Amino acid sequence: MQKLNFDRLLSHRLKRRQVLLGAGGLTGLLIATQWSNKVLAQPKFSNYPFTLGVASGEPLSDNVVLWTRLAPDPLNGGGVPPYNIPVQWQIATDERMRKVVRSGVQMATPEFGHSVHVEVQGLQPDRWYWYRFRVGNEVSPIGRTRTAPEPRASVNRFRFAFASCQNWEQGYFAAYKHMAEEDLDLVIHLGDYIYEGAPRANALRPHEGDGEPVTLEEYRNRHAQYKTDPNLQATHAAFPWVVTWDDHEVDNNWADEIPQDPQLQSRAAFLARRAAAFQAYYEHMPLRDFSKPRGIDLQLYRRLTFGNLVEFNVLDTRQYRSDQPCNDRIEPRCPEAFNSNATLTGAEQEQWLFRNLDRSVARWNVIAQQLVFTQHDWTAGLETAFNIDAWDGYVAARNRILNFLAQNKAANPVIISGDTHSSWVSDVKADYNNPNSATVATEFVGTSISSSFGASDRIEQALPDNPWVKYFNGKQRGYVVCDLNYQRWRSDYRLLAPSPATGPTVSDPNAPIVSTVSFELPNQGVVKPV
Repeated sequence: MQKLNFDRLLSHRLKRRQVLLGAGGLTGLLIATQWSNKVLAQPKFSNYPFTLGVASGEPLSDNVVLWTRLAPDPLNGGGVPPYNIPVQWQIATDERMRKVVRSGVQMATPEFGHSVHVEVQGLQPDRWYWYRFRVGNEVSPIGRTRTAPEPRASVNRFRFAFASCQNWEQGYFAAYKHMAEEDLDLVIHLGDYIYEGAPRANALRPHEGDGEPVTLEEYRNRHAQYKTDPNLQATHAAFPWVVTWDDHEVDNNWADEIPQDPQLQSRAAFLARRAAAFQAYYEHMPLRDFSKPRGIDLQLYRRLTFGNLVEFNVLDTRQYRSDQPCNDRIEPRCPEAFNSNATLTGAEQEQWLFRNLDRSVARWNVIAQQLVFTQHDWTAGLETAFNIDAWDGYVAARNRILNFLAQNKAANPVIISGDTHSSWVSDVKADYNNPNSATVATEFVGTSISSSFGASDRIEQALPDNPWVKYFNGKQRGYVVCDLNYQRWRSDYRLLAPSPATGPTVSDPNAPIVSTVSFELPNQGVVKPV
């Protein structure tokens, strides 16, 4: 395919009046255009504009999303004046970018923080590509991505990793250094990509800013700080990603239109904050146009299929949920936890999930979501305590899914979860009041990238009261690698090894990683340790 001439394309799209611009350490040719903002056609930056790296995501069999954001001053709003800037992109079949098969120009606009989302069409299925961006004389790092196999195509093997909960202040992202070197087809992030907490002076590496982010620029700065981590950038550049959020991308334990502390902010103030957080999230993730925020709404739940081997149903358990019952704490369940009208997904998303599971022809059917699904009593003995923010606080909603799985027999349902900063492997039981009831699915819960967990001893003491739990580890950070074929699913818990020099693993940016434990799930079988 003939390479597109970038300069010729621009000359066709831009009118001829040109003036010299100098503002904010950036200069170039300013051209009056048909767009609402003027276009800076040949920008020159005082600092490197690709400080946040590159990323890709949402792979289909013939297209993928490429992402970057221009941010020469990333922690101060980005540092780009309010002009449209044309960004050139290329995608090639070789890592040296000599065999370019698609190319074009995408406008980076101030309305979306000069982020760039390119949905590249016309690609071949199930193959690796390399990509890069150029603006002015500046060239981005080269990223690598992969398209999905064609729907219902035979796929012999698929490998992906999933991760969650990466608190900047609580540790380095050493786990991503190792994930970037894995042999993977995909990375799934299950939420808490950023944390909204105010900076703490005694933190290992404090958050930017003066307090919690509330405005769009403040959320942009917080996302940008996280994106500057070199290990996170490397993993984004190595594989396509699929992302969903949990609570900290907005506010701790928010629920639909309700903040954690309603008494501290009005409904209108929280909805303005939610809209700002949603937009910043979209601006910093490789998401498709249908996920572009519309006010306080953002479409995030979706389905991705990889041949006839695996199908992912990616959920959103924050935007449509009922408010948390029982004072939103880890405590005994109150009657409201059994409310038949309570929901984590909303009725529309729940029915969407059931339709997908019912129609799927995949060997493995994955529910990728944020919160621990399996029932877990945190207290040993006669007393009980449950995490009310998770599915344990929405018993009727969980039972609807359990009943569907028991009655409809979707092939090999597997739930992958995050949020709890600890590692779990559990049988998903049809009836938790009867431990001998049928196992209708398997849940793999991944630990955090860096976020701490302080309840390991308490949970270990209570494990005999949760006989469906096959594995628990609350003391190590890391991620999970899943290796699938038609005969079996294998999950390797890749956890950071303690450092003799620094103690906690997240205090060491170069902490080693080990496969601490592995579990294998046979086709139509029950999960067992390897």
